[in-house]
Amino acid sequence: MLLDAGNSSVKWALVEGRTWLAQGRADYDDLAGLQARLADVGACFIACVAGAGARERLAQMSSAAGYATRWLASEARRGDLVNGYETPERLGVDRWMALIAARRRTRGPVLVVSAGTALTVDALVASGTFLGGLIVPGVTLMRTALAQGTAGVAPGVGCCEAFPRNTDDAVHSGVIAALCGAIRTQYAHLATLAGEPPHCLLTGGDAALLHPHLQLDAERVAELVLEGIDEVASTELGG
Repeated sequence: MLLDAGNSSVKWALVEGRTWLAQGRADYDDLAGLQARLADVGACFIACVAGAGARERLAQMSSAAGYATRWLASEARRGDLVNGYETPERLGVDRWMALIAARRRTRGPVLVVSAGTALTVDALVASGTFLGGLIVPGVTLMRTALAQGTAGVAPGVGCCEAFPRNTDDAVHSGVIAALCGAIRTQYAHLATLAGEPPHCLLTGGDAALLHPHLQLDAERVAELVLEGIDEVASTELGG
């Protein structure tokens, strides 16, 4: 079993060898359905960036199931993938797993974008070195910040417009512009450094929302973090 334990939910995949038999998503306050799937699991690999409470619930679940659990962490390197973070172990393990998956998918320069609770934009060069990346509040966090930090902006559902003429559209368009701008800026930086246009991988719950507005060629990948966990599990289990 592969678990991507994010800030908002748990994404999972049931794997045999390199074949994905099933996959889905579970909320932290209702893990019963996920736990029921663990009866015949021999091992579980978990990449967790959630808080202590969510981590404790996952630990209790794994303990009750009785399988071998591997809590993944960021490394200084894996194969020819080099973690260029100043303190490699401080890199979010979800970002590291996404980079592992990206390296498996392409050997050229690649921008790895995860649009979830936070937006992360990570640059990987052809040699396999992770250069670094951005962390930006995601769509919901930006909207919440506006609602909580201002007296006159309580955004509802808006549309993305070039020149918004109502508050809902202005908020929605501003959030999209800010996030897409961060992605395009890093894309340009990486293209200049690499001397060629990088590949762009886009994953996360808000990927579909951002993709039409990016104005650059990006490949959407449904579960990039789980792909990275799968690569680690396969290596360690000899698959």
